[in-house]
Amino acid sequence: MSDDRNTGPKRTGAGGSRRGGGKGKGSGTPRGGRNGERGQAGERGKGGRPGNRAGGRSGGPQRGQNRQGNPRGRQTSQPLADGQDWLYGVHAVRAALMNPKRRILRLVATESGSESIAERARQRGLQIEKADAREMDRMFAPGTVHQGIALRVTPLPDPVLADVLAASAAADEAGEPTRPLVILDQVTDPQNVGAVLRSAAVFGARAVIVTRRNSPPVTGTLAKAASGAVEQMPLVHVPNVAQAIAVLQAEGWFAVGLEGTGDKSLAQMDLTGKIAIVMGAEGTGLRRLTAERCDMLAKIPGEPGFASLNVSNATAVALYEISRQRG
Repeated sequence: MSDDRNTGPKRTGAGGSRRGGGKGKGSGTPRGGRNGERGQAGERGKGGRPGNRAGGRSGGPQRGQNRQGNPRGRQTSQPLADGQDWLYGVHAVRAALMNPKRRILRLVATESGSESIAERARQRGLQIEKADAREMDRMFAPGTVHQGIALRVTPLPDPVLADVLAASAAADEAGEPTRPLVILDQVTDPQNVGAVLRSAAVFGARAVIVTRRNSPPVTGTLAKAASGAVEQMPLVHVPNVAQAIAVLQAEGWFAVGLEGTGDKSLAQMDLTGKIAIVMGAEGTGLRRLTAERCDMLAKIPGEPGFASLNVSNATAVALYEISRQRG
């Protein structure tokens, strides 16, 4: 979680811990001290990049950074790990600024990047910290496409499955069309999960359901791939996919698992009711217990002998077919 008292970027080490209180060689900048933060976002196995080793070439101070929000007025240039407290990219940042539920701590942008979000920032009462492109490049890991905009935030509240079912029931009573659900069975690639969220938003899904373990957290990479959909599409974490499907079935939902060995193609099925599309992990597909729990397995037909679609593309095709059948 973010700390309001220290809004500068976190200095993370290879294990996410801060270093001692001495001064960095030749930099004049403290290594940690009271201004350090524990960088849990830099841990391995959390869906993001590991934090860089402290004391490397980038250990000197960043110029032009931390003009506000850091009580010590100083900041290191250690690149940020891909954590849950920084969003970047035009669409992800603009969507966060438009989301009243999103708590915002800091906004950094280049001169050109600030043009696309200046009005939204003004409406939220935020002052944009100006930085040049090189300074922003140093804030993040090499290759990060930040587009000259970065936003420090606190994570959104986690929705629960019961809330999603209650919202769907209320919509049914109001005579609104039933929206499909998307279930991801241990999909671990943040780019794929982000792309699924984007497709779910485009085609009007109710929510995306993922496993609590073996699924990536909502990092900057995932949010950028979602192109703003993180702010409007509920991402529900459940302990067990098979149990979640059983709960849905008890509420009248029909679970369709996508598998290349499915009995029917999606176009041959009636997808106009309460449909939950279940997608398998990259490479391995649906796990056995998950496939057995589904009401039916379906396939997306393609050219013989050609590789199958990846999970995000297959989800988009399935949601399009549902949308097409519902007119």
